[in-house]
Amino acid sequence: MKRYFQFERHGATYRRETLAGITTFLTMAYIIVVNPAIMENAGIAREASLTATILASAIGTLIMALWARRPFAVAPLMGENAFVAFVVVKVMGYSWQVALGAVFIAGVVFACLTILGIRSWLAEAIPMSLKIGFAAGIGLFLTFIGLNETGLVVAGGPGGPPVKLGNLGEPSCQIAMVGFMLMAILVARRVKGSLIIGALAATLVSIVLGITPLPSGFVSLPPSLAPVLLKLDIAGAFTFECFPVVMVIFIMAFLDTVGTLIGLSMRANLLDEHGNLPGIERPMMADALATMIAPLLGTSTSGAYIESAAGIEEGGRTGFTALVVAALFLLSLFFAPLLTIVPPHAYGIVLVVIGAFMIAPVARIDFSDMTELIPAFLTITLMAFTYNIGIGMTAGMITYAPLKLFTGRVSEVKPGMWVLALLSVALFICMPR
Repeated sequence: MKRYFQFERHGATYRRETLAGITTFLTMAYIIVVNPAIMENAGIAREASLTATILASAIGTLIMALWARRPFAVAPLMGENAFVAFVVVKVMGYSWQVALGAVFIAGVVFACLTILGIRSWLAEAIPMSLKIGFAAGIGLFLTFIGLNETGLVVAGGPGGPPVKLGNLGEPSCQIAMVGFMLMAILVARRVKGSLIIGALAATLVSIVLGITPLPSGFVSLPPSLAPVLLKLDIAGAFTFECFPVVMVIFIMAFLDTVGTLIGLSMRANLLDEHGNLPGIERPMMADALATMIAPLLGTSTSGAYIESAAGIEEGGRTGFTALVVAALFLLSLFFAPLLTIVPPHAYGIVLVVIGAFMIAPVARIDFSDMTELIPAFLTITLMAFTYNIGIGMTAGMITYAPLKLFTGRVSEVKPGMWVLALLSVALFICMPR
């Protein structure tokens, strides 16, 4: 096992990798509840969707663990699931079966491009400043999610600012603030398992104070998958009218995957001296296979999860971390009420702390070079301010190449970067209004 996952090369231990896997799972276990709630808006039965979500997450993460051997967890992507449910189905009027068919087609395209080496070629064309922007932007994005989940930052009312400070008198907010300070102190003192200790402490206090109720049961049989298993409509999605839908799903998932893999790998020190992830084809193929498997099971686009950063911060460096996450997802088929008891104000503070870790690479951007700074700045800020990783990435890619062109430095732009810029423009053109 140690040889297979190259423990010695990464300085890994079973204890550290296991702790990292548990931490990652706890920060993303919300998807077990949230994804079925979102997909229900598309007409998919919540009970069947819960089983589909867990199986898609477990299988996708297992492929990432055993094939790619990276510490990245995989699950149905937030953002893509909302696009399928609210835009493709509710606004555009397609059935959820056709929508899942479009996701499957996008996954097939992913796999083909990965086999041909095109996805890795495109990923390696991204300049270091944008790769740093991906890592830092994901950090701020996670921070914003965490602040919102804890209730410390909430949506502003009509006529007011877009966001505002939450009600600090709420017990959940107070637990979040105290939990955050505990976690920060533990991190500063370099205590192993500080993130999971802080999250579990906040959960325990929340239960004791009656804010988080205990589940009615701890063990349950998984709901039947029959209503959604293999119910996708590939033929219905393989039409000219549905092409924009397939295109948007493809580009969104492609950009999310590239940004997430590079951002997480930078934080885990897995990039080489050129800023590339060695063997990136394997995690990309794992992602492509996960995207194909998810709609077969009855859920939306799956991919590498940014919450994997939680495990990476706890020292996860190999596929064994992902193996632990996959095992916990499989266990959740029977222990879902227990494993999803961690409240938002407990796992939210983990995301805030991770954001502090991931902002560090910004110091490596050349602030004196506007052709590098401005695209990175747009990437970082728009990821958080638009609540969308893909939008931030596309903004950076669209501005990078023209800035180099009109400042007489076009030779610094790799051919693949022009392709990415065109794909980014295509996303905005094809995106349904």
